[in-house]
Amino acid sequence: MNLTTFGFIFVGICLNAVAQLLLKAGTNAVGAIHLTADNWFPIGIKLATQLPIIGGLTCYVISVGVWIIGLSRVDVTIAYPLLSLGYIINAVGAWYFLGEAVSAQRLLAIGVIIVGVILLTRS
Repeated sequence: MNLTTFGFIFVGICLNAVAQLLLKAGTNAVGAIHLTADNWFPIGIKLATQLPIIGGLTCYVISVGVWIIGLSRVDVTIAYPLLSLGYIINAVGAWYFLGEAVSAQRLLAIGVIIVGVILLTRS
């Protein structure tokens, strides 16, 4: 895999991770969602008008386009496992931007993912 191809794959992964963080920020602004037959529409409107949610959905759309370009250049058996980089990006982003806790066990899991990605890119 050349640097350009890895760039497309990595940008797609980053956009996907940013989308998750934005969606979480939008739901944090709304609070816990408990849908009923009476409140599904007002809650849907409230969610649909949250700027972080709109931004997250936009990131998803762009990430799909970039991902398709990346997939056209590399085997899916290499590209798809690289999505695990999103776990690392999300864990760091959730800790830094959302104040979520990152335990020692999560850090160990991230380390295992990093080793796996290194092994994968060398194959």
